Amino acid sequence: MKKTMTRLADGRELIYYDRADDAVRSAPDRRPLGAATSSSEIRVDRLLREEVGYAAHRQGRTFMPPTDRCPLCPTVGDRLSEIPESSYEVAVFENRFPSFGGGTGRCEVVCFTPDHDSSFADLDEGGAALVLDAWTDRTDELSRHPGVRQVYCFENRGAEIGVTLAHPHGQIYGYPHVTPHTARALESAAAHRAAGGGNLWDELVAEEVADGRRIVLDAEHWVAFVPYAARWPYEVHLYPRRRVPDLTALDDDQRAEFPRLYLDLLRRFDRLFGPDAPPTPYISGWHQAPFGDDLPLPREEFALHLELFTIRRGPGKLKYLAGSESGMRAFVSDVLPEAAAHRLREVEAQ
Repeated sequence: MKKTMTRLADGRELIYYDRADDAVRSAPDRRPLGAATSSSEIRVDRLLREEVGYAAHRQGRTFMPPTDRCPLCPTVGDRLSEIPESSYEVAVFENRFPSFGGGTGRCEVVCFTPDHDSSFADLDEGGAALVLDAWTDRTDELSRHPGVRQVYCFENRGAEIGVTLAHPHGQIYGYPHVTPHTARALESAAAHRAAGGGNLWDELVAEEVADGRRIVLDAEHWVAFVPYAARWPYEVHLYPRRRVPDLTALDDDQRAEFPRLYLDLLRRFDRLFGPDAPPTPYISGWHQAPFGDDLPLPREEFALHLELFTIRRGPGKLKYLAGSESGMRAFVSDVLPEAAAHRLREVEAQ
């Protein structure tokens, strides 16, 4: 992998990732941009002990532009974009409309491919491996950022999810705090350990493997399953069999096997609702150990894993977070986890 770092016209950082060591990325950003500015604030809900972010400047961010004005496509002639090069493989840059930033974290955009009309599932294994390299490199870099407590690499796919750009891309958030989801998991794992148990993540994975009914993919170095208490209609968790706290700790064997399995999962999601169904909307994200001396467990106890889920519960039907879910955080799912796992295994032959 070759990594090339440069700057956009407004001073934001841009990084290219290429498979070829001789790739040259030297095109300047020709746009007349002023300095990037943002305003954000984080407040704490004292009752729930959760942080809430405010970023009013994001109201003006680009929203579903036509293809010929996509800011994530390569620059072609006088059609200028966030990517000055006329081609690229994977590119990462600081978000012009970040949810937070400056000294309180960082938000980045990851472009998976220059092909506007494709998707992550259309990448070959080499392309998926390059994205994994980029996620890993950014995790390593952001872990040293003084304002970052946790790194989350994720993708939102589909208009139903709420994406504002159709081009295949994801984001990386370097949170200035430990997210509520992770904080709750750490507290549960710490309580389990204090009560005489072992590593809670290890035990949960072992239980899923022993049960077998919810396993979707079972490989040498990774295992994918629908969790026993899945909240979403179709939800898969992908764990490395050897527990590691974050992407930087994966070994060569785990890295080599990941692209094939992840592409398999994404393609199964797209086949869930039949050959004529539109692409399945989904959210996919890496859960990694946070940083800090105030964690209830050593970060080596945390288990890196990827969570992939869709809000589509059937052909033409979406799972809406209505009263119970939105108002009380009490999920009620329409699909049993065992049925979801069976369907995901079933679509393999289609």
